[in-house]
Amino acid sequence: MNADPQAKVGQPVLKVDDLRTHIFLKRGTVQAVDGVSFHVNAGETLGLVGESGSGKSMTSLSILRLIPKPGARTVSGRIEIDGINVLDLDEDTMVRDVRGKLVSMISQDPMTSLNPVFSIGDQVGAAFRFHDLVRGRSAIRDAVVNVLQRVRIPSPERRLDDFPHQYSGGMRQRVVAAMAIACSPKLMIADEPTSNLDVTIQVQIIRLLREIQKETGVGLIFITHDMGVAANICDRVAVMYAGRIVEIGDVETIFDNPSHPYTQGLLDSIPHLGRRRERLYSIPGNPPDMQNPPSGCRFAARCPHVMDRCRSEYPPEATVAPGHMAACWLVGKNE
Repeated sequence: MNADPQAKVGQPVLKVDDLRTHIFLKRGTVQAVDGVSFHVNAGETLGLVGESGSGKSMTSLSILRLIPKPGARTVSGRIEIDGINVLDLDEDTMVRDVRGKLVSMISQDPMTSLNPVFSIGDQVGAAFRFHDLVRGRSAIRDAVVNVLQRVRIPSPERRLDDFPHQYSGGMRQRVVAAMAIACSPKLMIADEPTSNLDVTIQVQIIRLLREIQKETGVGLIFITHDMGVAANICDRVAVMYAGRIVEIGDVETIFDNPSHPYTQGLLDSIPHLGRRRERLYSIPGNPPDMQNPPSGCRFAARCPHVMDRCRSEYPPEATVAPGHMAACWLVGKNE
C-alpha cells in the first residue's frame, strides 16, 4: 500500500501541534479545526482522510495561512515548517519565503488554479520570476520546459504558449503539479487532486506524485475522502472527524486493524470487487454542528458501540500499537 516502500523517510519537515482554527460568524463560532497535532517527514506521504466538512482542507489552509479572512482565524497552536513557526511570520515573509519555496499546494480543481487568460508558460514561469530563481526570458523558458518535462507533459517546448482550455483535465493537473514543484519546496499539499478526474487519469496522477516524491524527497500531505486512494499512495493515514484527528497510524495498520468506529465505517463503505451486497454500507446520521459540538465523543451519535461515557467525556488518544493512536474509549488503556 505504501507509495514507495524503498523511499528513505527523513526528519520532520512539518510539525503541527494543537492547531485550532475557528470561523467567527454572526450566528456563532465554528470550530473547524479543534486541537489537531501531527507531523510529516521528508519523503513521506501522510493522508488526511475524512468526510466533507471534517476539517481537512481548513487544516491545509491553516498551514499555508490562507484561511478565509476576516471570518477565520487560527486562535492557537504551532505550525513548524522546516523548523520555522509560520504563525510568527508576517504576510510579506509568508509570500516571499514560505509559500511556493517551503510549501506548495496542488488544488482539487486545476481550472481554479490556472488563469484562463494567461498561457501555460507564463503561469509556470511566474514562480521562477517571483522568487528570482532564474533570470532572463530564455532561461525562464528553459526552466519551464524542464519542470513540465518532469511532470510528463509531452513536447512541452511546443505547448508553452497554449492556454489552459487547450489542455485536458489530467494535463491541467500536471501543470498545477509543475507549478507546485517549481521552487523545490520541502512540503507539498495535494488537496483531493484526483477527485474530478476519471479513474485512469487518477492512477496517472498518483503515479506522478510518487515519482515526484522519489525524485525530490518532498514531504506530501494527501487530502482525500477516498480510503481506497489513500491506500495506494500514503505511508501513514490520519483520520479526521469533526475538526479532530480520531486515528493515526501506518497505512497497513489502519487498513488491517482499524480501531476507531469511524475508521471502521469508512472502510466498510468501500466497495470490494467480488463481494456481493444488496446495497453499499453508509455511516448513519450526520456530523455534529461545529458551532455547538458535543462535550463527549463527536462520533457518539453515529457510533454502533456508543456507551454513556462517550456522550459525556471526550476520549484521550490511546496507543493501539507503536505509532498507531486512536481516540476512543474502547481502545487500549481507555477500555
